[in-house]
Formats: sequence, structure tokens, C-alpha cells
Amino acid sequence: MRLHLVDGTYELFRAHFSPRPGHSSPGGQDVKATVGLVSSMLALLHEPEEAVTHIALAFDNPIRSFRNDLFAGYKSEEGVAPELLAQFDLVEEAARALGLTVWSMKDFEADDALATAAARWAGQVEQVRLLTPDKDLGQCVRGRKVVQVDRKQQKELDEDAVRAKLGVAPASVPDLLALVGDVADGIPGLPGFGEKGASALLGAYGHLEAIPDDAASWTVRPRGADKLAATLRANREDALLYRKLATLVTDAPLAESLKDLAWAGVPRERFLALCDKLGLTTLKTRPKRWA
Repeated sequence: MRLHLVDGTYELFRAHFSPRPGHSSPGGQDVKATVGLVSSMLALLHEPEEAVTHIALAFDNPIRSFRNDLFAGYKSEEGVAPELLAQFDLVEEAARALGLTVWSMKDFEADDALATAAARWAGQVEQVRLLTPDKDLGQCVRGRKVVQVDRKQQKELDEDAVRAKLGVAPASVPDLLALVGDVADGIPGLPGFGEKGASALLGAYGHLEAIPDDAASWTVRPRGADKLAATLRANREDALLYRKLATLVTDAPLAESLKDLAWAGVPRERFLALCDKLGLTTLKTRPKRWA
């Protein structure tokens, strides 16, 4: 038995910006992103290699979380297209109409729900599969017990693959994002730090606190070492804050048990009603397993 944990917010945004044609509901609402997510989830549920038995989707709804109280520049709904924001509740309704467990996160983020679920149930399943390409979820990867799956690129990242991709161990991913920044989440990072230099330092020292103030003491010498050391000395408190922003919570409030995440099929009446609401006909015959 494997546990599939899906970043619903990523799937929603991916569908919104995909090249697929737009779609409006009978009432005139732009529902392209919601329809795209439903189609994507049906494809996942039907994929023989994934063999989904237990699954949950997590959504940022609203986008703001406790991290916005810690740092004013953290990601928010600013700049998000109104037609996309208008689908945040609708897409959760759609996911439930597929018979899926939905975590609508308030105060916390979707990534916190995925991290919590991975930490809570990894010991009870053969494998946890985190379906998102976001770098910050790399911190949750453990051997081949907890892996990250990028469906768009058709790549699976275990612990060795995370090290190869980012240059650091999963435990150092928040430190890496603190130094180089994360544009998607509004984490600026420290000036001058690129992935190569930051990963070299963290490969040697593991965490921010262990990096000596003086570059002369460093066991590795990334390009511009003296300047990087001066920047880190002057901005260490900022870096620690950025790491806190990048560190996922593993005790977010999730009411369900692992048993509750079992997928029993698509509830026919509920799904067909959703299709009518969205103005869909072709999707009505897509489900291969009805509850």
C-alpha cells in the first residue's frame, strides 16, 4: 500500500496556465483550472503504475498563512488572477466529487499538510509519494520510503536524487532555500548566494549555524568566499528567519486517519452533478471505478 499526497494548489495553478483551451461553466464562470485538475486527478487514479489506494489533496485556501505574520514579503494572493482565485472553493468541491480526501488549509499551507501526513504515516505504508515538483518538499524525502514525484516531468526523486539535484541532503533544504531564496514563496535569500556556492557550504556544514563566520575557516572555498562570509555575518538573522519560512510544519491539524484516506471510487451522482455544474459532458464517462 502506498500513500499519494497531492499539492492541489500546484495542480490548480498548473491547469490554469496550461495550453489547453479555456472552459466556462453554464453560468459563465471561468472554470478552466478546475476542469484541468479534475482531468489530471482522473488520469492519476487510472494510472496502473501508480495503483492509487490511499490519497489526499491539500490546498492553500486562503493563500495567506502564519508565515505572512513572520515576514511581510511572503507569498499572498496579490497578483493572482481573479478568475483563478474565484475557483479556490470550487476546486475543493470538485476534488471531493471524485471521492478524494481534501485538506483545505487555513493558517497553514498545503505543503505543511503534505509534510505532516508524510511524517505521520510513512511508517505505516510501503511508500509515501509527494506529488509536487516544489523544492521545499525535498526536505520531506527519506530514502525511498518518502519520494517526490514530478508528474509534469515524469520524474521521481528519492533521497539520492534530491542530493544530486540540489547538492544537499533533504534536512538541509530549508537552509539552502534560506540562502538562495525561493521566488515562488517570496523568500528573497541573501545577496550573492547562488545554488552552487550555497550547496557547497551546506554540503560541508549541514546547517546555517555551523558555517563559520570567517571564510578562512571554511573547509570548502566557493567562488567569492570572503564576500559570501561577510554577507552571511551581516545577515545571519535574516537567513534564520528565511529558513523558518522554508521549514515545513509536521504537526499541522489533520483530522483524518490513514484509513480515512482510502479511495473507494468516484461517487457517481455527486460527480455527474459536478459535471453538469461545470458544463462538462465528455468527462462524465471518464471514471473507470465508481464508488
